[in-house]
Amino acid sequence: MTETQEAPAPSSRPDRGSGGGLSILWRWLPLLITALRRRTRETVAEMRKVLWPSRKEMITYTIVVVIFVTVMVALVAGLDLGLAKVVLAVFG
Repeated sequence: MTETQEAPAPSSRPDRGSGGGLSILWRWLPLLITALRRRTRETVAEMRKVLWPSRKEMITYTIVVVIFVTVMVALVAGLDLGLAKVVLAVFG
């Protein structure tokens, strides 16, 4: 910058209008409500496309899951107990 040039004046904060944060809320609220309505409509439309299992299928699936979880819990518990005994035997 030369001596004949003046430094630019510092700019002040832009005026955001009266109301501060509430005015922003009131501007976005209709858009938010519209977006939520659209999302709800789309969700309901997708849920109508779902092929829901019958009661018999649901009972069968539930029994299979309960048996699988029981077997896995027994397996992990057995491994935990066995490894605990090995650690106690080694480190006493």
